[in-house]
Amino acid sequence: MKNLLDGIEDVLLMGPGPSCVPPEVYEAIGKKTLGHLDPYFLKIMDELKEHLRTLLNTKNTLTVPISGTGSAGMEACFVNLVEPGDRVLILINGVFGVRMREVASRLGAEVDALEFTWGTPVVVDDVAKKLREKSYRIVAVVHAETSTGVCNPVEEIGALLKGSDAIYLVDTVTSLGGIEVRMDDWGIDALYSGTQKCLSCPPGLAPLSFSEKAMAKLNGRKTKVPNWYLDISLIAAYWGQNRVYHHTAPVNMTYALYRALLLILEEGPESVFRRHLDNHLLLVKGLEGMGLNMVVEKPWRLPMLNTAYCPEGLDELAARRCLRGEYRIEIGGGLGPLAGKIWRIGLMGHTAKKENVERFLDALREVIS
Repeated sequence: MKNLLDGIEDVLLMGPGPSCVPPEVYEAIGKKTLGHLDPYFLKIMDELKEHLRTLLNTKNTLTVPISGTGSAGMEACFVNLVEPGDRVLILINGVFGVRMREVASRLGAEVDALEFTWGTPVVVDDVAKKLREKSYRIVAVVHAETSTGVCNPVEEIGALLKGSDAIYLVDTVTSLGGIEVRMDDWGIDALYSGTQKCLSCPPGLAPLSFSEKAMAKLNGRKTKVPNWYLDISLIAAYWGQNRVYHHTAPVNMTYALYRALLLILEEGPESVFRRHLDNHLLLVKGLEGMGLNMVVEKPWRLPMLNTAYCPEGLDELAARRCLRGEYRIEIGGGLGPLAGKIWRIGLMGHTAKKENVERFLDALREVIS
């Protein structure tokens, strides 16, 4: 019987995710499966939590990966922290802010949104004005907006909320492992991420962290968390000292994330961030040298997710298909109002290497010439 897995090609993943996975992580995921309550697996879980705390710059006890992709992390944060009637402010400048609004509204929240032009950052003064007009139980923003390549001013927004009762919720799916995230210093109460971007791990887990303030909000709920599988109070009991069974953990994916975090810590986070920035600058120089214009202004560009306008008159989808078919390189297209207008070029984690940038630039020159 034909095995389709034998036909999988070696593709250079330079899209918005997933990213290339290092051999050490592939080796880790292939280790023998242990039981999800095996004493040795529990040791791996405990050490993994410490590695996540280090990368997030947090002391939060509840810092764990949950089963599912980054979208499950988003859903988990909202279903645990939002109750019907809660006033929620979503700061939107791309697809993933729109998703936050959708999830919060489905939970019966009273949702307000501040919207900004896609490709531009959230304006802190506008947020400050909104907060003076009304108080909110939750304020949510995407740190690295994958749909546009914008880095939002998460630290400055956090400063606005200091001393307030609001829970500050941040999406770090694309930022974690590619740029600095300082959860405690920036006043972030809850955040979620994903394994398949700058952590260079296959998709399947969503790192998540709750501050004491967020845990108090959860424990003080008047209603049950509406999603049993994502109920953080139940998940925390499994990851805590009592090891209360909740669901069968994805054991081998946990191995993979453990190894991926070790690789980042062994290289050193600052060195990893510098590598992302250096390769971003090399990529931008090459793109601009071909006459392409970047979507985002310099101060707000993400090093790990680069967006450039397609050449006028070029069939951008055909160009992407050519890159994938002839050169085995994957990049992404635009979403929403930017669909058909831009390319999204990822330099995430293991992908962020000089030889990958040069290979892509050489291929793109041939495709658009």
